[in-house]
Amino acid sequence: MRVTPCQAALAGAIGLNLLLLYCAWRGPGGSAPSCRPPRGVPGVTVVLRDFEDFENDLAGTARSFASLPVPVLVAAETAPYPPVPLPEGVRLLPLRPAADRPPPLAHPELHVRTRHVALVPDGTRAVPGLLERMRDALEEDAGDTRLVAAPVGATPLRCLELRLEPRAWTARYGPGAPGICRAVEGTAVLLLRTRDLFALPFPLARPVPTALFVQAAFRGWGLRLMPAAFPAARRPPFSPHGRWKAENLAENRRRRLMRDFGIKREVLADGRERWYGCGKETARCFGTVHARTPQYLLAGRWTPPCCLRALRETARHVTATLEAAGVRYWLEGGSLLGAARLGDIIPWDYDVDLGIYREDLGKCRWLAAAAAGEPVEDTEGFLWEKAAEGDFYRVHYSRSNRLHVDLWPFYPRGGVMTKDTWVGHPQDVEFPESFLRPRVPMAFAGFTAMAPNNARAFLELKFGPGAIENPEYPNPEVKRL
Repeated sequence: MRVTPCQAALAGAIGLNLLLLYCAWRGPGGSAPSCRPPRGVPGVTVVLRDFEDFENDLAGTARSFASLPVPVLVAAETAPYPPVPLPEGVRLLPLRPAADRPPPLAHPELHVRTRHVALVPDGTRAVPGLLERMRDALEEDAGDTRLVAAPVGATPLRCLELRLEPRAWTARYGPGAPGICRAVEGTAVLLLRTRDLFALPFPLARPVPTALFVQAAFRGWGLRLMPAAFPAARRPPFSPHGRWKAENLAENRRRRLMRDFGIKREVLADGRERWYGCGKETARCFGTVHARTPQYLLAGRWTPPCCLRALRETARHVTATLEAAGVRYWLEGGSLLGAARLGDIIPWDYDVDLGIYREDLGKCRWLAAAAAGEPVEDTEGFLWEKAAEGDFYRVHYSRSNRLHVDLWPFYPRGGVMTKDTWVGHPQDVEFPESFLRPRVPMAFAGFTAMAPNNARAFLELKFGPGAIENPEYPNPEVKRL
């Protein structure tokens, strides 16, 4: 019987689907071999990832490790430019998907068949047997060790503790205790099991050491230091342009990595801080708030630290401006609650509330301009405007960053402070003017602000008994603390 081309194509497609179903059924847990590339081969695969296209020692590093011999892979988004003459047997794995490239080339894990993998920084020279000693040290450790680090060059590695605080968007480094490392300071070769590396969501993100340490810390993995070191190549220093370019690329990579990890603040072992969140020139870190519940609360996080820093700065600026103009103000609502409870903004709050006497509006030129319907930017870049939602005012951190202080204009009527705009918040109620006669100073957000003279009674009038001692999210019906 003659088979037509259409019949042959149909038979081939059916056969391919049956093969894929068989692979899925027999899979890793079945007795037959998996259709995935095996990773049971003893040995170590060297992956070269951290290098710059424009000035590197990639050829020398690859040649040194390929002489051991071990499998060597160069992983990069695209082929290095200018082109690098890689030694025979060293494979380049482009990581960036392309429409004209078969999918497997975009998945480096399909090309690592050994049980262990070593991430080797550019400019490292191989030492016979050291990778195997690192592998043996990893397998002999019965604890939580999943990473082994060996220094590159004469400078020893410094053991660090790394504590992640996801709710506060913070990574905190400190000196490591004896036998307990979560990160290292210094240039290092990092070795781990292949299955561990490619089980990570960002296995080859750059900078490689930081990416691995943070992901390992999320999982409670330990790290072991090796005393033996790999030599560093003798290389000319970067040219001035190359150094500038490398520093800018490194900063951009680190910012992108921290964004992917949800980290907006790093506290370094020496106490310095790195910030990755919003600033004056950017938008704020969260969008429009619905039902008084910011999106980050639904994700199990609190206000990003960069936002809290901007709110503190804005609150300090606004209160100083009002005091200088003679405008009577006081801490209101959740801001007064934070001051009474913590001396600061509540960790999950997204704005600052101040009450003001309506009759004092004209004393402050920025408020007067906002009341006339004209948003105005003051001399320090804060934007004052009338709120679209009603008869109150907002002072934004900047035109770009809309973190803000709300100013609520109250006026006395029969001994009671009232106002014309009510937004339905639990604390949005009238109160006796006697709470403001006199106003008293109170610590708040790193400075001293004015507050009602009986904060507890004022807060319990607005929020109910035990408001200070019983914290709760703004809208418990949506999200409870």
